Amino acid sequence: MDKISAIFMKEIRGFVFNPNFFVVCGLCTAVMSWVYPIQLNMFVQELQNYVYQMQIPKNQLNIHYAVFLRHLSYLNLMLILVVPALTMRLFSEEKKMRTFDLLLTSPVTSAQIVIGKYLSVMCAILVIVFLAFLYPAITAFFAHINWAVLGIAFMGIFLVSAVYAGMDLFCSSLTESAIVSYVMAVIFNVAIWFVGIGGEIVDSPLARKIFEHISLSQHLSSLVEGTIRTGTLVFFATVIFLFAFLSERVVESARWR
Repeated sequence: MDKISAIFMKEIRGFVFNPNFFVVCGLCTAVMSWVYPIQLNMFVQELQNYVYQMQIPKNQLNIHYAVFLRHLSYLNLMLILVVPALTMRLFSEEKKMRTFDLLLTSPVTSAQIVIGKYLSVMCAILVIVFLAFLYPAITAFFAHINWAVLGIAFMGIFLVSAVYAGMDLFCSSLTESAIVSYVMAVIFNVAIWFVGIGGEIVDSPLARKIFEHISLSQHLSSLVEGTIRTGTLVFFATVIFLFAFLSERVVESARWR
C-alpha cells in the first residue's frame, strides 16, 4: 500500500501543480454556469405554462428529470473529452520524458503502478463531478430535492467516468504520444455508447439480452433514475477491472522489453 500511495501522491502533485488541470476545471465550470441557469429557467417557464398546456409530460415537471438529468448529460459530454486530457499524461508523457524507464526499474509492481495512477485520475475526476454537484445543491435553497435519487444519479455518472478512466489509461499505456493517446481515448469513450445498439438490430433474444447487458446507457439509465441494481455494479466493476488488467499487461510487457 505504501508503494501505491507513493505513486498516487506523485500523480496528485502532478495534477495540483499543473495549471492545465485548473484550466480544465475552469472551462467545465464556465460551461455549467452558462448551461445550468438556462435549463433552470426553461423548467420555471414549463411550470408557469402547465396550466395552459396540460399535454406536457409530467416528468418534464419534475426538477430531477427536467433539470438535473440534463445537467448530468452535459457533464457526461464534458467527461468524454476531459478524462482523456487527464489520463494522456499518466503514461504517454512519462514515456516521452523517459521517466517511465525509471519507474519500471523501481521496486514496484506493474499492478501497483496502474492502481496508483488510476486512483489519482479518479480523484481529479471527483473534483469535476463535485463542482457539477454544487449546482443542484445550490438549487436546494429554493426547491425540494430528493437527495437519495440525486446522489445515486451522480454516483452513476462517477461510475461512467471510472470506466472512461480505465479505458483512457489503457490508451495512454499504448503510446508515448499524448495526442495519439487523447484521440484514441475519445474514440473509446464515444464507441462504448454504441455497443448497446446491437440489441436493436439482432433478432435472437439471447443476443439481444447480451447486448442489453453490456450496454452502458442501459445501466446508467437505472442509476440516474435512483435505482441501484447488483448487475449494474458488477458490469461497471468488470469493465474497469478489464481495462486496468490490460494496462497492467502493457506495463509489464514494457518492463520485460
